Amino acid sequence: MNQITSSAHSFLRKGAIALLAFALFNTPAIANQSIVVPPPPSISSENYILMDALSGVVITGRGVDAHIEPASITKLMTAYVVSQAIRNGQIGINDKVTISENAWKTGGSRMFIEVGKTATVEELLTGVAIQSGNDASVALAEFIAGSEEAFAQMMNAEAQRLGMKNTNFVNSTGWPHENHYMSASDIVILSQALIQEFPEHYALYSQKQYTYNDITQFNRNRLLWRDKTVDGIKTGFTESAGYCLVASAQRDGMRLITAVLGVGSDKERMAQSMTLLNFGFRFYTTKLLFHKHEPVNTVRVWGSRDKFAKVGADRDLYVTIPQGGENLLKVSYGLTENLDAPLGRNFKVGELVAHYNDELSFRTSLVTLDEIPQGGWLRRLTDAVIQLF
Repeated sequence: MNQITSSAHSFLRKGAIALLAFALFNTPAIANQSIVVPPPPSISSENYILMDALSGVVITGRGVDAHIEPASITKLMTAYVVSQAIRNGQIGINDKVTISENAWKTGGSRMFIEVGKTATVEELLTGVAIQSGNDASVALAEFIAGSEEAFAQMMNAEAQRLGMKNTNFVNSTGWPHENHYMSASDIVILSQALIQEFPEHYALYSQKQYTYNDITQFNRNRLLWRDKTVDGIKTGFTESAGYCLVASAQRDGMRLITAVLGVGSDKERMAQSMTLLNFGFRFYTTKLLFHKHEPVNTVRVWGSRDKFAKVGADRDLYVTIPQGGENLLKVSYGLTENLDAPLGRNFKVGELVAHYNDELSFRTSLVTLDEIPQGGWLRRLTDAVIQLF
């Protein structure tokens, strides 16, 4: 996750790296130009964040790394682990889950599954997403891991893999526990992963109601009724956690995610989330700089068959900047010198960085786009002599 306010870092290296810089949008830079963005809106929550989903840039936030009680926002990780298990072939979407007494008697919000009966994984996932079913969450946890405690260990492993540094789970529901916590920054990291990796599951969060066992319940995210660009994600509430909402909206190809935590009412979490989303869409824009494995440049590889190798970024590269600030965006790339064949595909040969208004926006690896085999003996000999002199 990149901070738009990160301090600039020098990219110059001695000896081994050649540095080149270029502007992206073919617009002449205007001397001393500055883009005026108003200060972020006033938000009462002590823990909130607004992030662009494509670039990972945090536009604004407060208390983003503090440990807070996430309540039912926990279920985003429950759903993420279940989706991973489906993708990995460990379970099937149509598998039937026998409901235990432990799952059936779980308190709090429920989808009203019945002990001893069966429900499909798909039905339970839908109940988690729309009805925030604690009973469904426990049933899925037991089905995958044998117990909720074992499932929480899987949740923590995924959190660590995703880089969620201020999170610890002890259950699948978000039921209050002193050692169960997340941070605002971790919540949007998880939300970003869910949206990008499992779009078919994420689509559930835009559904406004779900009927199971002849009981119809409505999605608690009332922003779905207020703004058609909002398509998720999850509410949470306990007496100790307060009212929480992680929301996402997409307008003109730009997707934002916001988390507003621990406020005093449903109305307040909805209004503050909408205020943050409107601020982000009104004053910022997200640009695609390079597609994954799009050729950026070539690098000399000594002793190789083709002399030069194409290099590109190892992922799609987006940057989020203030509206109208394209003139202030510059990209630099550094390429390693004295590379020798053979080299494999995706071999790191340098770095690419983007600076907005002389501040670092992101950096990522440049990699070879193809395998680079050795050349014949004459090519290797010729290159060796050139290198010598």
